[in-house]
Amino acid sequence: MIYLLRHGETMWNTLGRFQGQLDSPLTARGIEQADCAAELLQKEISGSQQSFQMDVSPLGRTRQTADRLMRVLPLVARDDARLMEVSVGSWDGMTKFEIDNEFPTMLDGSDAFDWYFKSPDGESFDAACGRAKDWLADTLSPSIAISHGLFGRLVRGVYSGLSKREMLELPVPQDAFYRLCDGEFSLVSGSAPMFA
Repeated sequence: MIYLLRHGETMWNTLGRFQGQLDSPLTARGIEQADCAAELLQKEISGSQQSFQMDVSPLGRTRQTADRLMRVLPLVARDDARLMEVSVGSWDGMTKFEIDNEFPTMLDGSDAFDWYFKSPDGESFDAACGRAKDWLADTLSPSIAISHGLFGRLVRGVYSGLSKREMLELPVPQDAFYRLCDGEFSLVSGSAPMFA
């Protein structure tokens, strides 16, 4: 069993900036989202006799989210660079508008999901999936992981054997988390759990 969380909303999320492996702090709303996810997770695992390990991307926004979880759960966070967000190279920190202006035609023919992998010096889809596979292979159950929007899609997709397109279209909530178990994943949110 793996519980996979995304960090709360950040300043750059509100500005439409792709953070990649750069960083910006959580907003007030992001802190509320992290607290909401922490409360949901506490309810989910309360009473469990199992001991959970918690792996966290070393970026500030995920560490900040981990700190919110550790306020309500007796966990120790371990940094794992394999959980870092996909880097779009020199596009990290830019908006799609800025990329379009500074790198004309590079986004031609791309859509809302596949543009991430069009950067000339960014991480490739295969390399990012390789990181996800490597992390999953080394992860002991039960575990909690805090990662990022795009990389979290890839972790769920690799875990469940989805196609590239299916992976990239997965939702990425910031106030809920996913339960990965037996090759499937389900969303745990403030309402009843939903399968995705």
